[in-house]
Amino acid sequence: MDNLTIYISIDPEIRFGKPCIKGTRIAITDILLWLASGMSNEEILDDYPFLEENHIRAALHFAADRESFIKIIPTANADPAIA
Repeated sequence: MDNLTIYISIDPEIRFGKPCIKGTRIAITDILLWLASGMSNEEILDDYPFLEENHIRAALHFAADRESFIKIIPTANADPAIA
């Protein structure tokens, strides 16, 4: 899945600028929360027939890609017991 932009858009006028499946108001977060709650891909597609399997994969790929950019930068005041 090389080009997520064909499936995902970010528009400040839709869902306060959250990344969404293009042409819908379904945020990437919605799909991730549905999957995390135990819904299967088939259940999501049954509830939202305008979605496709590629949309779910794009949401997962988008989230995984964003996760790779998260870094924890320790500060001088950081509690070493938390690390």
